[in-house]
Amino acid sequence: MDVVTTVVEMRRWAETARREGGVIGFVPTMGALHHGHASLIRAARAECERVVVSLFVNPTQFGPGEDFERYPRTMEADRALCERERVDALFAPSVAEMYPPGSETTVDIGTLGDVLCGAFRPGHFRGVATVVAKLFVIVTPHRAYFGQKDYQQTIVIQRLVADLGFGIAVVICPTVRERDGLAASSRNVYLSPDERRRAGSLFAALEEARRLIATGERSAGKIREAMRVILTSQGLVRVDYIAVIHPETLQPVDVVTGRVVVALAVWIGTTRLIDNAVIEAAHG
Repeated sequence: MDVVTTVVEMRRWAETARREGGVIGFVPTMGALHHGHASLIRAARAECERVVVSLFVNPTQFGPGEDFERYPRTMEADRALCERERVDALFAPSVAEMYPPGSETTVDIGTLGDVLCGAFRPGHFRGVATVVAKLFVIVTPHRAYFGQKDYQQTIVIQRLVADLGFGIAVVICPTVRERDGLAASSRNVYLSPDERRRAGSLFAALEEARRLIATGERSAGKIREAMRVILTSQGLVRVDYIAVIHPETLQPVDVVTGRVVVALAVWIGTTRLIDNAVIEAAHG
């Protein structure tokens, strides 16, 4: 596995790989890799001749007072995981490498970045779109792999690729979960044992939404309220949002018809967790 730390080196590697032929698959990450990331790497490995993983904790997607400084950084473990998963190139640039002095250009994703998590984390998706655009230009992949857990992010990136004409296939892979249903996340390490137990309420709330829709409930308001009861019954859980939304526009729906996304963001102690479920309402 090649470990690359500069933009120049990464461009050279990608240019060589493209000349030699074959599909380049790319998994952008902020490191602190876990089995969810490993599932993305495996998906890329199965479909592509070359696989690149980036490790970069992107400062521009963190707001004031957020966890940029304490975000877990586990380079040696990440490198070992990538080697086990047969990654071809690991791109691990510094902040100065990705944002040289004087950098000012950003990518504004529009209204998709203003709702849901964007409403609570102003500028977050501008930071995401900017760094992903930079990475796409540097790595020049044919396919890029993201997890459904970050549903809003996947929609933002699909829009970014379409609007800027990147010509990259964005592949969305299923959320990987722990045994109690909690979505795999690098931030799960922040949770105390008691908080970790309470975090099971996220999946329980999503499953209740799924059950209600399957049994004929079509009122988004009633579904949200049932989910809120489950989440708040655990105590020490503060809800940022519970939303029933259109899967493409991310706009709220009042009546469930066809496919919807049920999404939530909650705080358990000092840790913010997100999750979602894509649910198809039966006709009739």
